[in-house]
Amino acid sequence: MTLTALFKKLRPFVRPYRVLVILTLVLTVIGSFAAQVNAYILRYTVDSISELMVAKEPLSKGFSLLTVISSILLGKELLNSVVQFGQKYYGERLRILIARDFSQSIVEKILTYRLAFYTSSENESGKLQTRIDTGISSLTRLVQNFFIDIFPLFANAIVALIAMFSANFWVGLVSLCIVPIYFYISQYQANKLSGFRRKMRNYRETKNHSIISLIESITVIKSFVRENDEAEKHRLIQLDMTNNQLETRKTAFIFDSIKSLIEQIGVVIIIILTAYFVLDGQMSIGAIMFHVMLFGNISAPIRQLHRIYDEVNDALIYSEGFFDILESEHQIENSGKYIPAQMKGKIELKNVDFVYPNGNQALFNVSMTIPPDETTALVGLSGAGKSTIVNLLDKFYEPTRGQIFIDGVDLADYDTTELRKHIGLVLQKNHIFKGTIAENIRYGRPDATDEEVIDAAKKAYIHDQVMLLSEGYESDARSLSGGQQQRIAIARLFLKNPPIIFLDEPTASLDAIATEQIKKSLDAIKENRTVIIISHSISQIIDANNIVVLEQGRAVESGHHEALFDQKGRYYEIFTAMANSLNIDKITKTLDHEEETE
Repeated sequence: MTLTALFKKLRPFVRPYRVLVILTLVLTVIGSFAAQVNAYILRYTVDSISELMVAKEPLSKGFSLLTVISSILLGKELLNSVVQFGQKYYGERLRILIARDFSQSIVEKILTYRLAFYTSSENESGKLQTRIDTGISSLTRLVQNFFIDIFPLFANAIVALIAMFSANFWVGLVSLCIVPIYFYISQYQANKLSGFRRKMRNYRETKNHSIISLIESITVIKSFVRENDEAEKHRLIQLDMTNNQLETRKTAFIFDSIKSLIEQIGVVIIIILTAYFVLDGQMSIGAIMFHVMLFGNISAPIRQLHRIYDEVNDALIYSEGFFDILESEHQIENSGKYIPAQMKGKIELKNVDFVYPNGNQALFNVSMTIPPDETTALVGLSGAGKSTIVNLLDKFYEPTRGQIFIDGVDLADYDTTELRKHIGLVLQKNHIFKGTIAENIRYGRPDATDEEVIDAAKKAYIHDQVMLLSEGYESDARSLSGGQQQRIAIARLFLKNPPIIFLDEPTASLDAIATEQIKKSLDAIKENRTVIIISHSISQIIDANNIVVLEQGRAVESGHHEALFDQKGRYYEIFTAMANSLNIDKITKTLDHEEETE
């Protein structure tokens, strides 16, 4: 990222606030000229007092001179106060507004990305958060500093340099020669520190991600008594960060000392040169102070140059990660243009391969047909590719090879938003948002009435339990148990009422009674819909109209339960293993014994 490229990327965010920029620039120009007044007044004061003393004028004339000078200086300070207030206020306002736009833009953009973006190791949650936070912080700080510090300082320096050249060419030339030397050293310092700053960015991302991971894994950590091991991992990361910070500061302090020395050398040269011209009769005594003060106005940005370079360098480094996220156009979901009036749900997969972003191939030449208005079960061991198929059908990912059709239309041609309006998805573990139970259920259809929310909760067999809570539907949804939260997610599905439903282990986290209740609810919602269910529950599998057996990413068998069972193939092995895991023989004996006793 170069400075020119960075300003091009910032331009669209600054453009809406052109009026603020123009006001700030106008105030900067006024302030730059006002900043030179002190030097002119000081020269005039010294020369005038010298003349009064040589002429042995009365003290009254001195008081008149001081009155005029004081009035000018106070008026200048009053103007300067207004200018500085305007610069700081408009600059800060610009920073706040641009920070708001940055935050909104990045949120809107990442919501459009495919799941492949989030499953990449480079985009883990902690790293993303750090990249976004540091990017916005450094970029908005750059905008603020440009209008409050950098531009005003350099404007002052340029005006002061012009004033010095106007007064004496040689003194101005000496001042001008100091500037490029200082720039060169500051640029060399920035290049030297950039490597340290890149490392620091990586350390911060790793540290934030490790802390998030630690919090998420705290139960496992404590159960295995691994607190010391995790603390040691964090200590090593912190040690690397500390060493990097110390090297950064040491390098910065060395360069700061060199720049300070050069600045003082410049001041000495100015004093010697102006003193020579005074002794030679080419300047008045007041010109010494005049040039020293103007050189101070020139050296002010030079003194700030290391800080400016630091913050510009931060912006260049951190903006790379930020704009990588903001401009990941290839990650945006291919929305398509086809908008279905209605959907029946005939699904066809033709020679579909799929490879995850990490390189793992999940599907190999999968072909299958899922009839509409029926329930199809996907059966297979873990890692067989069942959930991958659901992810492809919901357009979370795109096939690496092959095609998928819904109602005869290529899935890639569907408008993604409209497609998902016709699809309901219930996962093994569904996310519950911060908010009330009613808000979480209404997520299925934001315009639903309270009566519709309650009706959906009843169908999901959660209404009675909600009513036992002190605040009812206004209770915090995240305070519910895992099984209750799952039923909240299923209530969303009832509220959405889509023609196509994907169920990925929908009852996995529920107890036996809740499972039976939900099964009844699901049976009701399955009517006249296309349903794809992934489950290790025998009851849900044998109820399906069609069964597709997957093994290591390949579709190996398909048909209804009885036919597949009679084939004595892979389905038979899986079904038998499920039955044995339930200890069917003992359950049967227990039920038979109960009938005999009756």
